[in-house]
Amino acid sequence: MDKINYYLYHIPGKKIGVTRDLISRVVDQQGYSLDEVEVLEQSTDIDYISDRELELQQSYGYRVDRQKYKDLYINKIKSNTMHINATEQTSTFPCPSTKLKGRLMDNMGKSWETTHGTFEINNDTIKWIMENVTTSQYTMERCYIYNKAFAKYFQIKTHAEEAERFPFGKDAYQAYLDTLTTRSNGSLKYMQTDNRFQLIRDWAGERGLYTKGDTKTQFCKLMEEAGELGRAVLKNDNEEFVDAIGDMVVVLTNMAHLGGTTIEECIDTAYKVISKRTGKMVNGTFVKDEK
Repeated sequence: MDKINYYLYHIPGKKIGVTRDLISRVVDQQGYSLDEVEVLEQSTDIDYISDRELELQQSYGYRVDRQKYKDLYINKIKSNTMHINATEQTSTFPCPSTKLKGRLMDNMGKSWETTHGTFEINNDTIKWIMENVTTSQYTMERCYIYNKAFAKYFQIKTHAEEAERFPFGKDAYQAYLDTLTTRSNGSLKYMQTDNRFQLIRDWAGERGLYTKGDTKTQFCKLMEEAGELGRAVLKNDNEEFVDAIGDMVVVLTNMAHLGGTTIEECIDTAYKVISKRTGKMVNGTFVKDEK
């Protein structure tokens, strides 16, 4: 199992805390920019980081938490984690339908595998689930949805939304879909198109990444994805390897845009340099010739 990295962060004059995700916790939830935050320490040892948080809170003169981060984290996981039982036809939730929305909100981001694909709990899926959930005929303490209907609805919805957002109209969107090469299992393998970077920029622009984000937040995201790539390499996990590289390209595309350039220009500039470079391989690394 991958080790979780815990960050001990400091907002000067305000607080000291611990989080697994600086962007989500400090920027998105608390409203601070990364310029206002400093990382004091980081560790994969939750016992150490929990004790260190209390020590530094006392040392800096802040209010000392009554409960260690470790205990809060473990209790939250135990109380909120929901086991979803997926069969070929249904996904069953272990609670009455009257309490389901709250449980889903507590498990935001959770995903599970079905024969119709991977499902995830988010605002869109919660809305659909609550409109289509059925109470089990055997017990009021369980409820379920039909996987095929769930998958079909969101497949249609996603295609419709993408077609509406596509910059060149619905017909062009269909033509674009036709340029996608598909694996035998139906997943998209790669795009036979030269405008993939523009599609990334369109996607990011529509989600406010360029109006609310900056190069610093994207750099933090890049380091997070680099960690994912490192783990994939160490585990020899090809699927995660491909996914991590793709995510890094997306982040780099957005970082370039936020920095006043384009990913295409960055690639062209780099290639002009390396295309003229000579050297040799030494211990698996290309070493350029010294001028």
